[in-house]
Amino acid sequence: MADLPRMNERQRRRAKRLIRRLCANYDGGNCLPLDDGDVCPCPQLLTPVLICKYFRAAVLPADWELCAEITGETHIRRCCICGAPVLSRSNAAKYCPSCALRERRRRDAERKRNRPRASANRGAESLAAQCFQSVEKRQGKDLPPEGKNEL
Repeated sequence: MADLPRMNERQRRRAKRLIRRLCANYDGGNCLPLDDGDVCPCPQLLTPVLICKYFRAAVLPADWELCAEITGETHIRRCCICGAPVLSRSNAAKYCPSCALRERRRRDAERKRNRPRASANRGAESLAAQCFQSVEKRQGKDLPPEGKNEL
C-alpha cells in the first residue's frame, strides 16, 4: 500500500463529493460490487488512500485538477490571462477554456480589422470585371478601348 497515492483532507473532501455525485457503484453510502447480501460501505469514502480501481479509472478523471494533484501528473500549466490551472494536452496550451474562447475571438476580430478590404471595382483584374468581359465576348460584342469616347 506504500505505492498508492494518498490524499490530503481537502482532496479527500473533493473525492467524496465526486463519489457521491458520479460513481455508478455508490448506493447511499454502500458499494454495489462489494455487496454480497450484507451492506458494505464504500471503502474509498473511508480511507485517504486511492484504493478503488473504478474510482481511479472512471470517476476521478471527471475532475482533472484533482486527478493531477493526486496522481502527481506534471502537465498542468497556468492560464496566461487569469492564472487558473490548465490541463495541457499539447505544448501549445496557454489558456483555460473560457479565456481561450475570449482570446480566439479577440484575435479573430483583430485579424479581420487589419486585413485589406476587398473592393468590387478594382479595375480589369477584379472578378466582376472579368465576368462582365466574358459575358460581352459571348454575345459577340467587343468592348470599346479604354480611354476613347465613341460618339
